[in-house]
Amino acid sequence: MFKGIAAVFVGACSFGILSTFVKLAYAEGFTLGDITGAQVFFGLLILWGIVLLRQLLRGKSNSSSLKEKLQLVAMGTSTGLVSIFYYKCVQTVPASIAILLLMQFTWMSLIMDAILKRKLPTVAQMGMVALVLLGTSLAGRLFSDQLPSFDWQGIVFGLLAALCYTFFLTINGAAGNHMHPATKSALLLTGACILVFSIFPPAFLVNGALGHGLLKWGLVLAVFGTVVPPLFYAYGIPRTGLGLSAILSTAELPVAVLMSRLVLHEEVWPVQWLGVALILTAIVLSNLSSIRKSRRKAVAATGEV
Repeated sequence: MFKGIAAVFVGACSFGILSTFVKLAYAEGFTLGDITGAQVFFGLLILWGIVLLRQLLRGKSNSSSLKEKLQLVAMGTSTGLVSIFYYKCVQTVPASIAILLLMQFTWMSLIMDAILKRKLPTVAQMGMVALVLLGTSLAGRLFSDQLPSFDWQGIVFGLLAALCYTFFLTINGAAGNHMHPATKSALLLTGACILVFSIFPPAFLVNGALGHGLLKWGLVLAVFGTVVPPLFYAYGIPRTGLGLSAILSTAELPVAVLMSRLVLHEEVWPVQWLGVALILTAIVLSNLSSIRKSRRKAVAATGEV
């Protein structure tokens, strides 16, 4: 189980450092189209390389239908939108605030689930939403005497990224669950690549940007944003359970805030750390029941009292 915990934790930390790398890439003069395009392009090459290598070594191909593969490609467009909106948000607001906006998917997912199931959220779930919103307000310094001057367009893009991530989480389990994680991730990223290149034609492939520093950022963002998280989550989540994995995945938030402070030297007030702590507490409390259920099932399966 320790290996599973470590895998999920590493996957979450991998997501958490993305905003800092994107800020650094912007500082070198690269555009939103350059950054998102390079990430999905190199991520696609790496993931399909893993798929082909696995097929060569094992001598068997995936048995999924063409319809299911096309469904995954279509679903992958939502991840492309997440990258575009999130990186646009990072372009205009501090990285420590951008990750807070993305984390709003926690309550958006709750509302989405309530709409789909036509069932009102429980009191505990509403309490979780209240804690997340309070934590976000504190982390955004909305109650301080000196209100930060954020770009409101950036805030809108951050919330759109959270909404698209909510859609992705909602539909992600609808197809390809029997596939190898690398194959499923490659198909999803194919859809993301098609969407990104439709909006931002890949001029970076021919205009010399790769030779002027974009290559390194494209590879870094591809590895930490599109390769490590899905593969490590696929390995770790079945071994730790969804409840514990959800808690471990919140490492993304403090890692992003810490990186913004240490690497980008963004100002992070103590009240902002309090807000981060409230958000993490809300997510932990919301998943405690699922952890208890998993433990009861494990005990029942082993016949222990």
